[in-house]
This record gives sequence, structure tokens and C-alpha cells, in this order.
Amino acid sequence: MAPSEHIVSSFDRDLEGIQANIMRMGGLVEDAIAKAAQAFEARDPELAHAVRQGDAAIDALDVQINEEAARIIAQRQPIASDLRTVLSVFRISSNLERIGDYAKNIAKRAEAIMDHPPVNGTGASLRRMARQVELMLKDVLDAYIQRDADKALDVRDRDIEVDQMYSALFREYLTFMMEDPRNITTCMHLHFMAKNIERMGDHATSIAEQVIYMVTGDMPGEDRPKQDNVSAAGGVPR
Repeated sequence: MAPSEHIVSSFDRDLEGIQANIMRMGGLVEDAIAKAAQAFEARDPELAHAVRQGDAAIDALDVQINEEAARIIAQRQPIASDLRTVLSVFRISSNLERIGDYAKNIAKRAEAIMDHPPVNGTGASLRRMARQVELMLKDVLDAYIQRDADKALDVRDRDIEVDQMYSALFREYLTFMMEDPRNITTCMHLHFMAKNIERMGDHATSIAEQVIYMVTGDMPGEDRPKQDNVSAAGGVPR
């Protein structure tokens, strides 16, 4: 094998290792989203605790991935599309880590309201919203592996559905609080849980944009539709 071929082969192996860790991290994050929502709906403190404990593994992979990417840049000095691929890893890993943090926060709030009476229908609504984000994350990780910019763009466009679900839930919680002041504490926690899920969708969208950049060399424009009317109206700062 010629020296240049050997370098290329080594670089490809390094990228494959990072890619494997990105997918491993993504799998842990998907699992955290599902379990956090399930812990709330089932009022399961052990499952909520498991989500909180599991965040350490996500954080550790984030550190490992960033160290590996930095080493590749220092040792291999990639250029053009290879450099884009490595630089995208930093942002994708960071976004996955933040989604994991939001899942942990949902688990914490689920624990905080388990002793409060449930508010009818809220568990299923949050679970549906979390499932939507979970599917976005699954699809965008597939787009990353497949280097599929069109699939990533589809994920980016689907974030509007999460925004709409959040806005609907926010208004629903306000109604519950106005109808019965005893719901205020629970609904405030529910609102922040919904907001956490909405932010997860934003981070999945950021990953989609990194995939598009990695494949095409161009970041998508800022004309992505947003339907978070609550934030736009000043209800909750973004």
C-alpha cells in the first residue's frame, strides 16, 4: 500500500470510529427521550431515576467524540469535504448532548409531580410530542449515516409540527390552571417539560442542518418555518 493510500485508509477508519460513537450516543439519547416520557406517563420513579443516571454515559460519549475529532484534525489535517465531516461531528455531538440534558430535566420534573394528582390527558399529549421528536432524531441520524441531504431537509421541515404541538399544549395548560388553581403547580411543571421537548426538536433540526452542510458544503437558509407563537408573543423566552 502506498503511503498516501495508507493515510486515506487510516483516516477512513478514524471517521468510522467517530461515526460509530455518534450513532451509539444517538441511540442512548433516543432511549432517554422515550423513557423520560414513559416515566412521566406511567408515574414511574425508578424509570425517571434511570434516565437521570443514564445521562452520564451520554456526556462521556460527547467528550470522547470531541477528543477523537480534535485528534483527527491535528494528525490528519483533513481538507474540503473531509474537514466538513469532522467539523460537523463537534456540532452533532453537542446537539445530542443537549437533547440528553433535556430528557434528564423531563425526568426530574416527572419525579417532582408524581405526588400531585394527574391532570387528565396530559400524559398522552406529552408522550405524542416526545415521540415526534424521537422520530425526527432517528431519521436525522439515518440521514447522517446515509449522507442524505434531502432526508435531513425533511427533518428540518418537520420541526414546525413540534412547535405547533407545543403551542397547543401551552394553551391547554393555561386553561387547566384557570379552571382549577390546584392544577397550577403540576401545569407549570408540564409546561416546562413541553418546552424541553420543543427545544429537543430545535436541536434535532440543528443536526439536520449540519448534515446538509456536511453533504453539500452549504448551510441552509434561515427561512425555516417556525410556529412557536407562544415564544414569539413573549410568553416564554427562547
